[in-house]
Amino acid sequence: MAFDRDELINELVLANRILAANGVVDGFGHVSMRHPERADRFFLSRSRSPELVEHSDILEFGLDGQPIESTAPCYHERFIHAAVYEHNPDANAVVHSHALEVLPFTISGVPLEPCIHTASQCGADIPVWDIRDTFGDTNLLVANMDQGRDLAKVMDRNRIALMRGHGFTAAGRTLGEVIKASIYLPQNAKVQKEAMMMSGGKYMPLSRGEIAVRDADGPGGKDLFRAMAYWAHKAGCSHLLEYKKKS
Repeated sequence: MAFDRDELINELVLANRILAANGVVDGFGHVSMRHPERADRFFLSRSRSPELVEHSDILEFGLDGQPIESTAPCYHERFIHAAVYEHNPDANAVVHSHALEVLPFTISGVPLEPCIHTASQCGADIPVWDIRDTFGDTNLLVANMDQGRDLAKVMDRNRIALMRGHGFTAAGRTLGEVIKASIYLPQNAKVQKEAMMMSGGKYMPLSRGEIAVRDADGPGGKDLFRAMAYWAHKAGCSHLLEYKKKS
């Protein structure tokens, strides 16, 4: 049975709106989904602020980061998505964010670790990628496949990679999983920083065992739909979540 292209695009529009409503993305940032029938392609909006993304903005791309049959303006950092999908066959959705809460952990040498239970989907290991290590002085944007592949190599099969002075990239097995990780990573960063301020630098992260137990509930956890319904309502787009039921 062929996949429902309209349903997939609808979900991606919903993801853009949810991430914008939760402050994960603002005028910048983006979210994509891998093509369910062609692992060498993915869907991503044309260059547009996430809160404004509509059905007609979603384009199809190859793993070279180039759009298929479109001349519309594209995000400069589409190569992040292409390289993550190329490197990690388990990644079916990708988010790139500039969330301010995570930025101190990209430049301080202090590791960002899941400390709150809702951030367990972020994974036990969160590496930091520094574009300067390989490419010297740049504008810090991932502007080509070489830079994207360097980021994807550091990220490897982890769910999150921080980007020095820039933000983070998240990958998930499903769109819901990557939305949840992207929403709770900045909240976790805030909680961890506040705990360190209260305790002279001490904090208590989740154990690998705790993360594994929560991960056993599946991508995003067993209550993910409940959270998606809340986020869609908060973003004022519950009607997009109802598409599958009506189709």
